[in-house]
Amino acid sequence: MNKPLMKEMQTFWERKENQSSPCKKPKPPKPENVITIAVSSRALFNMDQEQDIYEQQGMEDYLNYQIQHENEPFTPGPAFPFVKAVEAVNARLRDLYPDSEELFDVVLMTSNHAHVGLRLINSINHHRLFIERFCMTGGNSPIGYLKAYHTNLYLSADSLKVREAIEQGIAAATVFSQGKITEVSETQLRVAFDGDAVLFSDESERIYKAHGLDKFFEHEKAHENKPLDHGPLKGFLEALGRLQQKFYAKGQRLDCPIRTYLVTARSAASSGTRALKTLRSWGLETDEALFLAGAPKGPMLEKIRPHIFFDDQMFHVEGAAELGTVAAHVPYGIAQRFPSKTGKDVKKDFSAKQL
Repeated sequence: MNKPLMKEMQTFWERKENQSSPCKKPKPPKPENVITIAVSSRALFNMDQEQDIYEQQGMEDYLNYQIQHENEPFTPGPAFPFVKAVEAVNARLRDLYPDSEELFDVVLMTSNHAHVGLRLINSINHHRLFIERFCMTGGNSPIGYLKAYHTNLYLSADSLKVREAIEQGIAAATVFSQGKITEVSETQLRVAFDGDAVLFSDESERIYKAHGLDKFFEHEKAHENKPLDHGPLKGFLEALGRLQQKFYAKGQRLDCPIRTYLVTARSAASSGTRALKTLRSWGLETDEALFLAGAPKGPMLEKIRPHIFFDDQMFHVEGAAELGTVAAHVPYGIAQRFPSKTGKDVKKDFSAKQL
């Protein structure tokens, strides 16, 4: 992240925090009752400078630097707005259901040494975040702990750890910083999902990669009444849906603080039916469904302003990030075997189907 953008983001979040008033922290819920989001320290906070010290000077200099600066809070990282929005949803749930523990719970999951823990705690308190559960593994991979923490979603800046989590059947994504600051809602959590290889399996995408667009359309038409298998993020959409139902039960469908989006490069008329019927067969829905027929996703996401957008293809992630969306790469499916396209390639393929 460039220094002018870092400074702009720091000023932006300082202004936001000064506008909010401190409040008493609620009692932590029991882990077995919650929707657990595990987030790495480098996804939650901007630690680019510290990471450079580690890579260029080694572990000891890195730890000494962290100890020397432990009273200086980290500035927000790419997952920070998402976590703040999650906490706003929790506040609404506690108002409606004071005795319920069906809430979000954020766990800081990091391979940092415990010496860095004080700076992380100070940063969390400075930004008035409610994060009580930490896992600091001192250089070892934290992935082995994810299932023990009942993790529903893992967000990290480390693509290798994310791949490891996906291989263990855990919903996970690599989070990238946006190219510019975009203000997002403080009262409504907005989550956008790609379809194939994110919510759904990569079955259809395999047909497209192997046989081309026409065969893909034929396959989808022939199988439109057969639900697709689930993808890695299906469970997280389910979890969001369960919380949405709690607001609907209180007559707050139109004022629900969670809104979900399907943003897919599928064509509506040619291949959208199967996607929607699959969601229906699962008893799920998204609040909005956008079928872009191969058009770039970035401009549409710029209008939606989600707190996070999940996609399995890097050119969609990069295009979204350039226009100010916090985008997260889900390294799953057949697309991971193909070289990532550039923005220029996407423009060339504008009229072609890109899953």
